[in-house]
Amino acid sequence: MNKKTAGSRIGSIVLTVFLFVVAAITIVPFLWMFISSFAPNSEIVKINGGLFPAPTTLDNYVSIQENFNFFRLFANSLFVASVKTIIIIYTSALMGFVFSKMRFFGRDFLFGIVMSTMMIPWAVTIIPQYEMMVQFGWLDSYKALIIPGMISGFGIFLFRQSISGISDELIEAARLDGASDTRIFHSLILPLSHNTIAALAIFTFLWNWEDYLWPFLMITDESKQLLAVGLKAFNGQYGTDYGGLFAATSLAIVPVIIVYVIFQKQFIAGIATGSSK
Repeated sequence: MNKKTAGSRIGSIVLTVFLFVVAAITIVPFLWMFISSFAPNSEIVKINGGLFPAPTTLDNYVSIQENFNFFRLFANSLFVASVKTIIIIYTSALMGFVFSKMRFFGRDFLFGIVMSTMMIPWAVTIIPQYEMMVQFGWLDSYKALIIPGMISGFGIFLFRQSISGISDELIEAARLDGASDTRIFHSLILPLSHNTIAALAIFTFLWNWEDYLWPFLMITDESKQLLAVGLKAFNGQYGTDYGGLFAATSLAIVPVIIVYVIFQKQFIAGIATGSSK
């Protein structure tokens, strides 16, 4: 074995160990939370109880519905996150198609404006958006959660990079066959962009599923509130129901895991496509 081969193997081993350590650091807190969700609070807060509390009860999962109306908040979050994800994917794909394949005056300037929105911290726009929602009378309405976020600068950029790789000759051939731009977009561009759709779907669903501040400002009706905000109900005046909080949080991450498992191959391919462009 020459020195180059030996060095390569040592480097591979070091990288594997490093990735294993990083994975363990990432996974252990979630594993601890999941195991703790089956333990009573007395076991969770015990100082000398060991790394993992002894799981002995299902009461935490029963109580989150009885005392917290968990499934109503879960359904609200699922509805809002799903609707916003679908809308953002469609608008991003449409505008990505326009910016990559259409020729018109000021196209690059307009695209630059879209990109500049990614540089503006979201916190800067909170007060103006809040005042707009008040003027529109949209407080305590899902319109305030969905409509302001229908356009994503990141999504437009991702689709523009992806769609620019689709052959212009293929599009011209479709036009020669009599297909309109609308038909080309729906029948040609969208099917060829399935990897990008999957990548953006995962990002968008995750961002909206875990969104806390905007729903907290917009929704005061508990029956319309989202899960991320509702989790604060476990923090009482005299203490925190850790078991119920861990049980609710364990269930809350299930949709994100399901979405990722379904789209993981397309997600990786979509990110690779966008980065290579």
